[in-house]
Amino acid sequence: MELLTTNNVWMMVCTFLVFFMHLGFSFLEIGLTQQKNTVNILFKNFFVITAGILIYYLLGFNLMYPGDFNGIVGFAGPFIDPGEGYDQLTYADGGYTYWTDFLFQAMFAATAATIISGAVAERIKIFSFILIASLYVAIIYPIVGSWQWGGGWASDFGFYDFAGSTLVHSVGGWGALIIIFFLGARKGKFDKDGNPVAIPGSNLPLSAAGVLILWLGWFGFNGGSVLSADPALTSLTLVTTCLAAAAGGIACALSAKIFYGTLDITMFMNGVLGGLVGITAGADLMSPAEAIAIGAIAGPIVLGGVALLDNAKLDDPVGAIPVHLFCGIWGTLAVGVFGANQGLEQVGIQAAVIGVAGIFCCIGAAIIVLLVKALVGLRVSEAEEAEGLDIAEHGTCLLYTSPSPRDVEESRMPSSA
Repeated sequence: MELLTTNNVWMMVCTFLVFFMHLGFSFLEIGLTQQKNTVNILFKNFFVITAGILIYYLLGFNLMYPGDFNGIVGFAGPFIDPGEGYDQLTYADGGYTYWTDFLFQAMFAATAATIISGAVAERIKIFSFILIASLYVAIIYPIVGSWQWGGGWASDFGFYDFAGSTLVHSVGGWGALIIIFFLGARKGKFDKDGNPVAIPGSNLPLSAAGVLILWLGWFGFNGGSVLSADPALTSLTLVTTCLAAAAGGIACALSAKIFYGTLDITMFMNGVLGGLVGITAGADLMSPAEAIAIGAIAGPIVLGGVALLDNAKLDDPVGAIPVHLFCGIWGTLAVGVFGANQGLEQVGIQAAVIGVAGIFCCIGAAIIVLLVKALVGLRVSEAEEAEGLDIAEHGTCLLYTSPSPRDVEESRMPSSA
């Protein structure tokens, strides 16, 4: 019982850390976008965590952990319920309780939708985002997760993803990629010749705070995925996580200096996140030196990924796709390149599951986006985008120099007494 209590307390602490990451995602997205969309971003991120938990309670958890199933899709029914025979001393081999398991996994589910939020910033209709994020978290994320963590076909195949480089980050990244393809770029992002134009963020210090919060939260993301308070494995996981983040940030910043002649702080920050995503698949398998190598490779991947999206005329305001999708792919492959599971066969297994998951996510995301587009449309009008989504979608904005940036007669805000 004492061991159960220790393990369970550690899992709950990690759950709180992952929950705190959503503040980091909010800060990062706000800081890298225009101030006129701040309220909209806050609304999206509040929706992601609140609705994500409720949806995971209603459908997601039992879709991701269906018990005995065919290895592809299974469902244990709506709502969470440990069942009449539930014994907290035997659940998960006595590592933690059923309730802790649900809450920890619910934080991961919300993270997948948060990745989408950053990529579609500044031009998507809020109701369209609500529908897309809800359907993606309710269906796509838990089905892919069940293939590995729920004991499905990927687990039987020998696939390994410790904390979700593919199952969380790439799943969110694939969805984001498909959505921005249909959504289109922000007005002014590309000039008449198709060259990318920088749209400066409104608050880089806030973004920096967001990245540091995310780095802190990642200790819970990866540390909690040990699923116990085992001192040796937990400590190693925290060390490899931290080293990969540091190496990713340095490598991305230096790569920006080499290729573009500038020490870009946004690349530094996203390099840290790329290193974190990269190590997530194999944080428990790597030596410190291997973790540094994974992060050092992830950093330039972020830089190259941003350039690749620009060349493809795809607009990702916060770099969510290079960080979460591209580095998620790299981190998953790295399980076969470095660490205890390294080998050509493991690389092949990792690549095969990445491919199947990518195809499933892309098809699923495309169906969801086209359905939502047909029902309510995807993006705001040009005038609303220029005015800012805070006013267009929420009838307010962060700062006023008068009752409203609109004329008082046109304002949707109630006048003050």
